[in-house]
Amino acid sequence: MKKLASLLLSAAMLLGLAACGGTSSSVTASSEATSEAASSSAASSEAAAEENTLSTAGPVRIAGLKGPTTMGLVNLLPMQEDGTANLSYDLQLYGTADEIVPLLTKGELDMAAIPANLAATLYQKTEGAIQVMAVNTLGVLYVVEKGDTVQSVADLKGRTILSTGKGTTPEYVLRYILAQNGIDPDNDVTIEFYSEATEVTAQMAVAGDAIAVLPQPYVTSASMQDDTLRVALDLTAEWERVCDTQLITGVTVVRTAYAEEHPDVVAAFLEDYAASVDAANNDLDGTAALCEEQGVVAKAAIAKAALPECNIVCITGEDMKADVAGYAQVLYDADPASVGGAMPDDGFYYLG
Repeated sequence: MKKLASLLLSAAMLLGLAACGGTSSSVTASSEATSEAASSSAASSEAAAEENTLSTAGPVRIAGLKGPTTMGLVNLLPMQEDGTANLSYDLQLYGTADEIVPLLTKGELDMAAIPANLAATLYQKTEGAIQVMAVNTLGVLYVVEKGDTVQSVADLKGRTILSTGKGTTPEYVLRYILAQNGIDPDNDVTIEFYSEATEVTAQMAVAGDAIAVLPQPYVTSASMQDDTLRVALDLTAEWERVCDTQLITGVTVVRTAYAEEHPDVVAAFLEDYAASVDAANNDLDGTAALCEEQGVVAKAAIAKAALPECNIVCITGEDMKADVAGYAQVLYDADPASVGGAMPDDGFYYLG
């Protein structure tokens, strides 16, 4: 009997141990499942947080000028509507850079497309409050005239030249090219500045011997309205004859504080911007229609004809830095005031 009782007790203990082992396995499996669920929840929360960062940033408030520097931006709007854009956009259009600068410095804009040298000047004046993140337009400037008197830069000597862009790219490009061709821009020519290109074309309409520096698409617009108007000089070609750096008309800048607070938004914008520029260069009909709709150019027909001549680009990163730095150095060497009195340091360039 004692032996039987002993055997029964041993069997009971073995069953108990087996039961305990089963419970242990069940707890481990349950614990692993809980851990996996927690990890999945954390990943979902992280993704949601990232998505939330983009959404809580609000629409990107970006400004542009009438003309070529904004032609690369307009496709952001249909991209937003059809859901292919990463972000939503509040695109604002202005006639002059002077209207954009105070809005940018007061934080009422997040980004802006402005003349390249103005960006450098603004960086100096605001002690680094803005950064350049993309080159948006290369050379778009032309000398036009009624008649056939200008065949080279030398023929500009002694003439009155109408132009836009006092203190920005058109003025400094013209002055540099004149000086490199032995013409004193302060004494050998008279340069008359107007606020907008439309004012220049209006003056040309009443002045029989007028010479003007105009950007695209206004060259195309003026030529369509007056078939006696002739493109005398391509200032991009003239620049390349006397300089080995890229001629840059416009850049897109971001407020430094905004970029620091929303780096993911800036990265998403640059992705959208590249797609918008690609559309501007390849979907001429669609982009031209948008340019008219948004008031960037008066008529879609003008925009369509001008787009291939506008050198619209989206150059970012180290390539952007090299191009802008080279261009700024040329302007600085000619006149330090053209870039704010000093060469911009590395903080000027947003490299992501």
